[in-house]
Amino acid sequence: MSSFNNQNVIVTGGTRGIGRGITEAFLNEGATVVATYARNDEAANKFKEELSQFGDKLILRKFDVSKSDECEAFFAEIETIIPSIEILVNNSGIRKDNLTASMAESDWDLVLDVNLKGTFNMSKFAVLHMMKNRYGRIINMSSIGGALGLSGQANYAASKAGQIALSKTLSKEVAKRKITVNNIAPGFIETELIADLPEEQVKEYKKTVPMKRFGTVAEVASAVKFLASREASYITGTTLEVTGGL
Repeated sequence: MSSFNNQNVIVTGGTRGIGRGITEAFLNEGATVVATYARNDEAANKFKEELSQFGDKLILRKFDVSKSDECEAFFAEIETIIPSIEILVNNSGIRKDNLTASMAESDWDLVLDVNLKGTFNMSKFAVLHMMKNRYGRIINMSSIGGALGLSGQANYAASKAGQIALSKTLSKEVAKRKITVNNIAPGFIETELIADLPEEQVKEYKKTVPMKRFGTVAEVASAVKFLASREASYITGTTLEVTGGL
């Protein structure tokens, strides 16, 4: 694959977990990366310090992707800092697990707002910028959970399945402008997002994976880089599973 020199990348939720791995992967390929986050200033600043060797190629911005006005303000500001937007990775995501019959309406709403509405908000404004240059790559971090429907994750599964449906529609709308829209569907990946799972549940999940292990952040980041590359120009509206064979 070609490098990402002189390309500008936005990674939502880009300071921790899979998002951090994606941010680092693009920085190592020469890109300028805007990594967004929603809450923890201390952790974000520590992340910035740990990657100080990249200097002004790493830009941090704090806002809530589920809020349309905050997304619009972000894009209005960022276009004064970087000349163009080549790549958007919609990685912001949360879990609020519970059995469907016991799930609070607020937990349903919050997960759908961040995971799905956040993808809509960011994609909407990114497309407006990408169309000007007749080029762009949008990659949504979905999940195999959207297809499997794991117990206790009705809200999460619905949001991830929704990302794929959104991508299929958007990909058709922007294809003539040389903008591709695809999804990565990770399986079980070693991050803090699943760190709260009970040990016995982790063992059971690993048994279901044909490779008998969880994936790594680096393995997911490699898949993202492929779909973001110029070589992936004829791939759009699809989902690449990174699941160890699930």
